[in-house]
Amino acid sequence: MGPSKNAESRKGDLPQLPPGQRLQRGWPVTHYGPVPRFRPDRWEFRVFGSTADGDKHCWTHDEFSALPYSTVVADLHCVTKYSMLGAEWGGVSARTILELAPPAPEVTHVMVWAEYGFSSNLRLSDFTSEQSIFATHKDGEPLTAEHGFPVRLVVPHLYAWKGPKWVRGVEYMTADRRGFWEERGYHNIGDPWREQRYTYQERPGEGPEI
Repeated sequence: MGPSKNAESRKGDLPQLPPGQRLQRGWPVTHYGPVPRFRPDRWEFRVFGSTADGDKHCWTHDEFSALPYSTVVADLHCVTKYSMLGAEWGGVSARTILELAPPAPEVTHVMVWAEYGFSSNLRLSDFTSEQSIFATHKDGEPLTAEHGFPVRLVVPHLYAWKGPKWVRGVEYMTADRRGFWEERGYHNIGDPWREQRYTYQERPGEGPEI
């Protein structure tokens, strides 16, 4: 299953919020752990796991920054119940990464890895959404360190924890595996329109056993 709602959820000029969300002015800083120090000479973006050619694909920061630049206008829904609407995210589309480093045919999920070993799992169908983007900019300005510089994943149709800050790579998987928050009580899918916040809400088939 792909996106459930986003732009089509709006009527006229009046935005609709997912259930239980409140409109946020500005962009609060929320994350677990310290803000990592960016070292451009040591930074690389990796795609590994079940790739189509069996190889690991890597980009330095300069190489990643030179990839085709895309923008999407999309909302950000945080599980802490705020929603930020209509932001412009700029960066590298997830589809660009998939084209440059294709997954093997049997891949069903991805694990997005970030600094300090943080991880978040996604269904491949969510990752391949045309709005999923490895953002380097918001509203035309580079991300700040607190908001994920140099790269954060944005998957607008899911809760924001599914898009980690400080991303360092993507692992292609042939079976689902829970990420950091999913192992600690958060819903395996994270659809804000269904209020999929916590593990106890999961239905059969929505996630691997803990």
